[in-house]
Amino acid sequence: MLEEFVGALPGMLAPALLVMTLSVLLGVGEGRDMPFSRRWRLYGLLIGLGAALVFTVLRVMVIVNRRSVVNLPVLIGCVVCDLLIVVAMIGSTRLVRNWRRYTVWLHAANAVGAIGIALTTFFASQDVFMQLTSFVETGESPFTSKMLLRTLGFVLGVGAAVLVAAIFRTMRTTAVRGSFLVASLLMMLILLVRHLTQLCSLLMSLMIVQFHGSVFQLLIVAANNNTKLVIASVLVFAIPAASSIVAGFRAPLAGSNGAVVREHKAFRRRAKAAGAWSLIVMVAVTFALTAGIAKIHEQPTLSPPEGYSQHNGVATIEFNKVDDGHLHRFEYKAKDGTVMRFIIIKKNGGSYGVGLDACMTCGDAGYYEKDGKIICKRCAVEMNVATIGFNGGCNPIPFPFEASHGKITIQTSDLDALSSHFKE
Repeated sequence: MLEEFVGALPGMLAPALLVMTLSVLLGVGEGRDMPFSRRWRLYGLLIGLGAALVFTVLRVMVIVNRRSVVNLPVLIGCVVCDLLIVVAMIGSTRLVRNWRRYTVWLHAANAVGAIGIALTTFFASQDVFMQLTSFVETGESPFTSKMLLRTLGFVLGVGAAVLVAAIFRTMRTTAVRGSFLVASLLMMLILLVRHLTQLCSLLMSLMIVQFHGSVFQLLIVAANNNTKLVIASVLVFAIPAASSIVAGFRAPLAGSNGAVVREHKAFRRRAKAAGAWSLIVMVAVTFALTAGIAKIHEQPTLSPPEGYSQHNGVATIEFNKVDDGHLHRFEYKAKDGTVMRFIIIKKNGGSYGVGLDACMTCGDAGYYEKDGKIICKRCAVEMNVATIGFNGGCNPIPFPFEASHGKITIQTSDLDALSSHFKE
């Protein structure tokens, strides 16, 4: 669930914020007195989502196996549109103030915005939609609690992106327009950096262009800090949020009549609420992405080795030390000086699974227990506890042992023969 959430949220934030900012900065007129081009931005969003969904299906069906062929022109278009949208945003105040005088230019701005929204949405939502293909694992029933949790995480991620943009939009009537414009421009510049970084990385992977020196280092820094750039594109709206809160405190309470006074009070409440809620969602997004991604990529630590007796070449572990059904880890120093680990777990049938804390596939990465499951630290594969003690796959490498008279006995010579599995 958490993995799907932090995968969907940053992926949909860019389209959501872009649609929101252009809606605020290029929105003019009331009722029927609005330019027909205002709908182009909505069409751009729908086309981007539809194209991304179709492209995802084609990738899953392996009809398209090289997405770079499509993404290269898309990213070039994104970079060009980002630059044009920045120009449109800078001139938006004059356009909306005298839109009848600059109707053609407003149509042009809406057209550029629609194309930019379509391309950004198409590129950003590809990986988001690809998550849908992993909701049901191979051989797993489609109706499981895991699938429902993955779906819930996906829906919450997409919903959170839309909610963030919707809350920021409430500041359109409370914050100083200039502060909202500055935040929007900063957001666009961050999006431009992200698109430019992705374009350059793709050009390098296709061997079309090669970058060296400081330019290459900048690309590496930008690519490695993509999540921080996503968070920054949200935090820039602290500028209009602060402006909205200040406006709420500064708005006069006096008026020529009771209706005006009530209107001023309502504005104060609305301005403070819009700014405060915007700040809250900024903190929430920052926490969700930093803590969520850190949790997903958290490296599990192996439990410390437990004690046991060793005498005359025989290691002995009492049943009462390992009969709780949990994973128990032990350490042994072989004759050649290699420090080895082995594990023991009691199975459901009463027998014991014994093997090295290593496998033929993943080496000596080891295994850990989580939520009652035994998982390989390197490949994250969940072990079938019943197969521990048998050869094959990612199972712990087995070795001879005896389980009788209330104890497990292991000949240390058998461990010595397997010490190579723990050598670098």
